[in-house]
Formats: sequence, C-alpha cells, structure tokens
Amino acid sequence: MGLIKKAGTRAVSPPLHEPADDDELPSPISATSHERTAQPSPLPSPPSQPLLAGTILQGRYQIVDLIGSGGMSLVYRGRDLRFKEVDRPCAIKEMTLSAPDRQARQLNLTSFEREASLLATLRHPAIPRIYDVFTDHGRVYLVLELIPGSDLATLLETSQGPLDAYRVVRWAVQICDLLDYLHTHQPTMIVFRDLKPSNIILGADERIVLIDFGIARHLTQGDQKGTMVGTEGYAPPEQYRGIAEPTGDIYALGATLHHLLTAVDPRFETPFTFHERPMRQLNPTVSHELEAVVMKALAYERGVRWQSAEAMKQALLALPATGPLPLPPTHPEGTKLAWRFQCGDEIRSSPAVAGGMVFVGAYDTYLYALDAHHGGLCWKYATAGGLSSSPAVWQDTVMIGSEDGLLYCVDRHRGTLRWIFRTDGPVRSSPRVADRMVVVGSDDQHIYAIDGMRGSLIWKQRTWEPVRSSACIHDQQIFIGGDDGYVYALDGRSGSVKWRQRTQQSVRASPAYADGLVVVGSLDQQIYALNAENGWIVWRVRTGHYVNSSPSIAGSRVFVGGVDGMLYALDLKSGRLLWKYAVGAQITSSPYVEAGRVYVGAVDGRVYCVDADRGRLIWSHQTAGAIVSSPMVAERTVFIGSMDHHLYALKV
Repeated sequence: MGLIKKAGTRAVSPPLHEPADDDELPSPISATSHERTAQPSPLPSPPSQPLLAGTILQGRYQIVDLIGSGGMSLVYRGRDLRFKEVDRPCAIKEMTLSAPDRQARQLNLTSFEREASLLATLRHPAIPRIYDVFTDHGRVYLVLELIPGSDLATLLETSQGPLDAYRVVRWAVQICDLLDYLHTHQPTMIVFRDLKPSNIILGADERIVLIDFGIARHLTQGDQKGTMVGTEGYAPPEQYRGIAEPTGDIYALGATLHHLLTAVDPRFETPFTFHERPMRQLNPTVSHELEAVVMKALAYERGVRWQSAEAMKQALLALPATGPLPLPPTHPEGTKLAWRFQCGDEIRSSPAVAGGMVFVGAYDTYLYALDAHHGGLCWKYATAGGLSSSPAVWQDTVMIGSEDGLLYCVDRHRGTLRWIFRTDGPVRSSPRVADRMVVVGSDDQHIYAIDGMRGSLIWKQRTWEPVRSSACIHDQQIFIGGDDGYVYALDGRSGSVKWRQRTQQSVRASPAYADGLVVVGSLDQQIYALNAENGWIVWRVRTGHYVNSSPSIAGSRVFVGGVDGMLYALDLKSGRLLWKYAVGAQITSSPYVEAGRVYVGAVDGRVYCVDADRGRLIWSHQTAGAIVSSPMVAERTVFIGSMDHHLYALKV
C-alpha cells in the first residue's frame, strides 16, 4: 500500500540524470519565503534518519509508519489531526535537504517543487490529490491522497510470471486516458517522462493511479529540449539525448506493457532490444494483435510510434478479446443493442430505472437522466467530484454520493437540486432509502441516516475505517459493512449498534437479507451468512479471491461473483455450492436475477446472462471496457455501465 514501492522490494533503476535548473517550475514551496512556523515535534537526529512513529509535523500531521522509499524521498502513512472525529489517513512524502553538495540539494529541491506545482494544477481520477506543502526542520513535505493498493512492479513480482492479458489491456486503456489528459493539458502540455510499473498503483477496484511526478515537465510549443531523465529500459532513445515529447511516454507505456506481459525486466536487458524478445514467444496467450499494438509503441523512431495516447487507446479498444481462457460462445438466443449513451468518463455507478427514465453517475462528475426507451438525454446534474456511488430513486427525487464528500438529492423530473448533505470524506457508498430515511456510508468512517425530505441529519454511527458498502434495510434494522472488516447491524431509529461481526478483511460488498439471514462477501475471500438477530455465523464459503460483488438472493439461492472470475450459486440455508460458472475475468459487478436468469458484468468487458438453475451460459455481450457496474433489468432490457464511458441498453 502507499504511493511508492515498499522498502524491501526489488530496487528500481535510478533516473538517468537528475533534472537541471532550466526545468524548474514556479513553485508553491520554498525553504525560505514559504516556510511555516512549525510546532515542536520529536524530530529524529541526525536529519537523514526516517521520522519516528508519533512524530507530529506542523502541529497537524502525525506519522503512523514508513510505507515506502525512493532515491531522494521517503513516504509515510500519516493522520490529519485536524479531523477530530475521524481518522483521516494521508500520505506524507518527505525530501531531505541533507545532501553535502549545495548544487545537489538545489537539484533535489527543484524536482520536489516541480512535483508539488504539477499536482496542484491537475485534476484527474488517476492522479493523487495534493493537500498541503511545507518545510520543517530542513525537510520538505508533500501531503497527498493515500492510495490503497499495490504498484504493478510488486504485483508482477508476486505473480512470478506474466500478468493476465485481460487485465493488462484494461489498465493500459486507463493509462492512455491519463496520458491523453496530460499531453493535451492547457495551457501547456505535460510529459511524464518516467512511466514504469513501480510508478503505477492498482487499487482494489482495478483503478489505476500514476505516482511520482518529480521529473514530469510542462512543454510549450517548440520546447522539447530538456535533460536526460527517466529509467533505463523504459525511457525512449530520444530521452537519452534530452528530448522530451508525448511519444516518449507512449514508448515507456509500451515498455511497461511488454514487461507486464512477459515478466522480462527491461532494466536488465540491452536498451532498445524489445524486438529481440518477441512477446508471443515468451507468453503465448498474448494475441498477434496485442503484440502489434505494443511493438508499434516501442518503435525506435518517434514517427513510427502511435502519435497520440488517444490513437493507442483506440487500437487497444479495437483488439479482439485476449487472455488465457477462450471467451464463451454466444448462444443463438442473444441480445440486441437497443442504444448506448456516451458519458465523459468511466461508469462505475450502477443504473437505476424509474418512470421511464434511467439514472446513472459517471466519473466525469455528472448524474445523468436518460430516456429508457431510446437513450436520449433528459438532463444532467454536475457534482464537484467523480461518481462511483449508484443512484437511489425515492418519490420524485434521485440521490447519489460523490467523491467531493457530498450526498446530493436532485429532482428526478427537472434535474434541479433539492438538498445536499456534507460528510468529511468521499461518498462511494450508495444511498438506500426506507420510510423517508436515507442511509449512506462515507470514507470519513461514519454511517449516516438522513431525512429524505429535508436533508437533515437523523443520526450517525462511527466505524473505524471508510464505509463503502451500501446498506440493506429490513424491518427497522440496517445491515452494512465497513473497511474495518466488520458487518454492522444498527437500530434504524437510533443508529445504535445491535451487533457487529468481524471478518478478516474489509467488507465492501453490500449485504442482502432473506429468511433471517444476512449474506455478504468480504475481501478475506469468504462469503458469510449471519444470523440477523445476533450476528452469529451460520455458514461461510471460501472463494478463490476477494469478494467485492454484492449477493443477490432469489428464492432459496444466493448468487454472487468473485474476483477469482467465478459466478457462484449457493444454497441459502446451508451455503452448499450448487454451481459455479467461470467467466475467466474478475467479477466485482453484483448479479441481478430475474425470470430464472442471472445477469452480471466482468472486467473483461462482457455482460453475461447465465441460467439460474444450471449455471449455463445463455448469452454474453462485449463492451469496450471493464464492467464494474451492476446490471438493472426493466421491461426486458438490461441496463449496465462500462468503463468505456458508455451506458448500454440491451434488449433480451
């Protein structure tokens, strides 16, 4: 976890050369004019030693532990103490100014200031947010969003072989989106210059985040000359000559993909010799088409490569399905695309249908209302953050949570704001409504009950980690999971805890209730059935990986997906496995069951329809992006979002 590789993992090659003064950007931090008055803190001596746990910086940020190290910096997990009621984590990146040579200190400071300046101007879901910058006792600090997950270098190391092509292509599409954002940034483009697996974090939801902007730089028209920076093996030939331009990032992406798909580290090979290590010879599961896309990115001559990140992204999206498992055949009784609607960014939210309209959130910050029959836009409402929460329709309103920490209530006919409710963290939990009470979780570690008419607080209950699970409400009881590993049962009237049952990892799936049982999955790779009265474990079933998917219960059966690529059907009373269907890709989407069929999405970009009795495929439909959205079925139409930015309506 963290922003860079943990100490103790395999060392990465240092940059080819440190950045020079001519790369310097106007900086928000300076050891002289911008230094703040620090509160007394137990800083270690000598200054080159890591900070001790418990150290407090600026009277505000407490060091928890060291989570990573780089060439000139350390990264700590920290807590922001100004949030008294919650444990708000952050990443604290430290650059020491203890180098003996004054010029070396200035070069390091320039690089650090560049990173702060860039991050302060960028807003993208794949870029960590910067919260603060300051100097303290001869050290410079950035306070950043803490990104939970592992970098791709660590993931590759632990896999002990090439990574799955399905996943790698989906990550590559996200990286292309980010590079396109940087390369088309206004008023000046930005070239990253150090793309490699150790600078790419993968979150539990398959979200890609790029870290370490220390050598990224702005480029004005005609300004391509810089210094020799980058990492040997990933840097393009022209970067060795001090030339920085967007096609250099495309080369580095090609080198990264080659590494992930072959497990051959380019840092230990002769530079620019990828053609001597054919991908399909090293990994036969890589298709000819995918190999061609990657090798074009790795062309020695700049003019032969993909000329933009968008062009490379389109080539990746046009690839036939790749991966170690063949895709299941489509049954003659298939689907017909009724319509699809394009949003401005990924759709992680699950759609809701009411009154002939479809409501869905997108990571472009908009809540969309579409005509369910032909997909026309009725209205859209802008929030101030990306939307991964799913909307809830209640009476004549639609409610949805946002990364900006707010819960929005919007008139479902006109798209006008009724009220907002503020929390102290991103709202990734989806609101649930019963008897006028809206229940939602927040990353600020609280569960909230809110009056649906006025948006006022009824009660809130503290947990010990973010709450991204969504509530199941039954007979004045609320069941919900937390990242602290607990399943909570709360009294709906007071919010008091009736019981809580601990699992071994975070609970992000949403519970389902039936016949006195609460069924839910956990990141500890197990599916639990708990007694609704006392929380005792009635049964549990181990899967092959995390369970992010929320269960659906139909009759005496429980249906749930797993990150192991399996769709499970279990007996509700005993947990006995009835059948499991392998899709060959992660399932974080939650199944929808109707008329003897189970509908679910997977990160291979397909929507699957499976017979609920026997676990046999009826049909599948391919989209151009991973699917983490859950399907909704209404009037013989399946509505589902995709990371390819589209909402699909499939007639069945």
